[in-house]
Amino acid sequence: MPLEKLKWIYLVILSLVWGSSFILIKKGLVGLSALEVGSFRIIFAAVFLLLIGFKSMLNIRKRQWKWVLISGILGNFFPVYLFSFAETEIDSAIASILNAATPLMTLIFGALFFKAAFNQNKILGVVVGLLGTAGLILSGASINPDQNYLYSLLVIVAASCYAMNVNILKTHMSDISPLAIAAGSFGVLLLPGLLILYYSGFFERELSNDVLQQSIGYVAVLGVIGTGVAMIIFNKLVQISDPVFTTSVTYTIPVVALGWGILDGEVFSVWQLFSAFVILIGVFIVNRSKKVFSKFRKQAT
Repeated sequence: MPLEKLKWIYLVILSLVWGSSFILIKKGLVGLSALEVGSFRIIFAAVFLLLIGFKSMLNIRKRQWKWVLISGILGNFFPVYLFSFAETEIDSAIASILNAATPLMTLIFGALFFKAAFNQNKILGVVVGLLGTAGLILSGASINPDQNYLYSLLVIVAASCYAMNVNILKTHMSDISPLAIAAGSFGVLLLPGLLILYYSGFFERELSNDVLQQSIGYVAVLGVIGTGVAMIIFNKLVQISDPVFTTSVTYTIPVVALGWGILDGEVFSVWQLFSAFVILIGVFIVNRSKKVFSKFRKQAT
């Protein structure tokens, strides 16, 4: 299959999987603390990826492990805990919307540290997407005035971590297989995840509690599918497309997350629906070639 079509298929799959991750975090937090949700997410993902990708991980060369470690910390370790803490105070759909700051951060960090080139289509698309995101945030704040939006800063920090990570993946790790990157990144996080879970006090709790077990089940799905499988697809997408296209998945994730939020009783307005449509327009603009827009401008004149 041509890479141009394949990257769109990956984008849709990631939108569905990661868009569902926010409601799984919310369900996990019913019976678990933020530290426990983050730790279990790392543990389940690490075990799954090591089982299917251990041999692939052995092909990582010694000089490449530095970048695997950095990628694991920036792209996985910090974000899983930041999102868990953020969703203790803000809705899952709002957290997914705030995550749409990632493409803008990717453009900025790419230009500052990785010599990435800007073009007017990418800048315009990011701006349009952010306008849609701002609309979603403002409408969410008016509908849910009791939520502590200071916790939204945690999501922005997580988005910045993602942005740095995707530039690192594209610049320094394009010759490592996606499965090896995922297995290696989570392999180095397994011990820290276990230690944090131990010191969180989880093992002092009544483990036969039904609510606790159900929450662990939600996080197990989150860890294996929403993190393990998704990271393999994400790493592959980075290798066959540019960083801005890859992170534009954060513009489509809120659409899925908002759908789950509605089913779970979160309030949704017509303005949010319109804003979500604006976000999709931004994704389209980001990923149209300059030739398409040049041709359109010539026809218009």
